Amino acid sequence: MPESNDKLVIAGREFDSRLMVGTGKYADFQQMVRAIEVSGAQIITVAVRRVNITDRTKESLLDHIDLKKYTLLPNTAGCYTAEDAIRTCRLAREAGLSDFVKLEVLGDEKTLYPNNEELLKAAKVLIAEGFTVLPYTSDDPIICKRLEDMGCAAVMPLGAPIGSGLGIRNPYNIQIILETVKVPVIVDAGVGTASDAAIAMELGCDGVLMNTAIAGAQDPVAMALAMNLAVRSGRLAYKAGRIPRKLYASASSPLAGLIS
Repeated sequence: MPESNDKLVIAGREFDSRLMVGTGKYADFQQMVRAIEVSGAQIITVAVRRVNITDRTKESLLDHIDLKKYTLLPNTAGCYTAEDAIRTCRLAREAGLSDFVKLEVLGDEKTLYPNNEELLKAAKVLIAEGFTVLPYTSDDPIICKRLEDMGCAAVMPLGAPIGSGLGIRNPYNIQIILETVKVPVIVDAGVGTASDAAIAMELGCDGVLMNTAIAGAQDPVAMALAMNLAVRSGRLAYKAGRIPRKLYASASSPLAGLIS
């Protein structure tokens, strides 16, 4: 069984689950709630720009999330400049959502790759203003180290483009990032199915964040459960320590004492 004290720790906050999930693209709020429940996730990310936080007389996805049960992680999805992302985070905090934020500053609409120059600018300002910043970034070890050095609470390199479902395209960069930084490394974007999540965890990542892989599945609730199990399984396999890869066979049964 996994160790009960094997917690994910981000900026001093402890979490039992290493799976983080989004709230977009579901058929309805009921499906979203059920998927989140079976995922076992404790951190739920919401796009500040896509949620009604000003007129609480109208229905909002926030009406369907138990904030006593889940930690809200507002994100700056849809922001293409540092200024826009900073403004969005300030709005989230003023609306009482959280100062625990997922920072995204996108480079273009086609790839949705991060604009790391703008990301660094935004992170510097937000950290100075007391935000706990979890930045979505490229799988670049140098950028991840710079983000750590300026005070980000974690780094969130992409596995593949957002919503692509391609899985981890460059596990070697992820491995270098894991060797380079001491803050949690959370794969964000690109996961398509449970095996992708397991691979991320087997590499030694501290967590996985996903939305489309669950919400876009033919059965989102079943996929949420699969992701729950995959993240837990991958973490346990990493902790157990896999056997080395070998070019040639190695007999499972001992050769000594064979009848000749």
